Amino acid sequence: MKKNPWKRVCLYLFVFAVCVIILYPYFVMFTTAAKTNEEMYSTTAGILPKEFKWSNFIDVWSAAPIMKYMFNSIIVAGGATLIAILCGIPAAYALSRMKFKGKGFFMGAVIMSQMFSPVVLLVGINRMMSSIGLKDSLLGLILLNAAFNQAFAIWLLRGTFTSISSEMEQAAKIDGCGTVQALVRILLPMAAPGIITTLIFVFINSWNEYTIALTLISSDVLKPITVGINVFYGFNMIQWQYLFATSIYATIPVIILFLCIEKHLVAGLTSGGVKG
Repeated sequence: MKKNPWKRVCLYLFVFAVCVIILYPYFVMFTTAAKTNEEMYSTTAGILPKEFKWSNFIDVWSAAPIMKYMFNSIIVAGGATLIAILCGIPAAYALSRMKFKGKGFFMGAVIMSQMFSPVVLLVGINRMMSSIGLKDSLLGLILLNAAFNQAFAIWLLRGTFTSISSEMEQAAKIDGCGTVQALVRILLPMAAPGIITTLIFVFINSWNEYTIALTLISSDVLKPITVGINVFYGFNMIQWQYLFATSIYATIPVIILFLCIEKHLVAGLTSGGVKG
């Protein structure tokens, strides 16, 4: 049967329209970052600047400690991702391979934990972190981000392990491997796409977290980029050009991470799509 070429054209047009809608905010962010301060508050200014002021992308580094903020965000997001993955793998393995009393209740509790927003728990979180001496510290942010992303990591990794045939693990045990050895040598390499997918989602969630960091961090040298960017908010004026320039820099680490593991992402998203 001959394929209808108009269907392919419509598909390409639809994809192009979706890409334009998704990329348009970034285009506005880039053009705004290149405007002068006078043009920023001009009532006749358009989307494109009359004259691109590329120095804004350089001046922003001297206007605020952007590198320090970025480094803090990398430490927090990287640490939270590492903890969530290390704790999520054994929990997901147990849920996919082992039978024990209360398994259904535990799985339900994992899902229900995602219903609670950090905003609802802010008062309790603030008092708890103060009592254990982790308020205004990067370690406190790392632990909290790992905790709030743990349920998602467990659920996604469980689907990944469930999709892997148990016969592979049984064969490894026949050859003399223990449970831990079979997990490390057989299951983890096969589950790599799902683990990488979980990694990038947890990293992005931790990188973008704002509310908890704003509440707990008061020292300027410990602020992540999401909170440190507020330095461009003034009482009388907002330096929009610096704000958007910093926002562009803040997206670069996530883009680099995504490009590095993009080939594993699609396989990971579909690996957990089986009935457990």
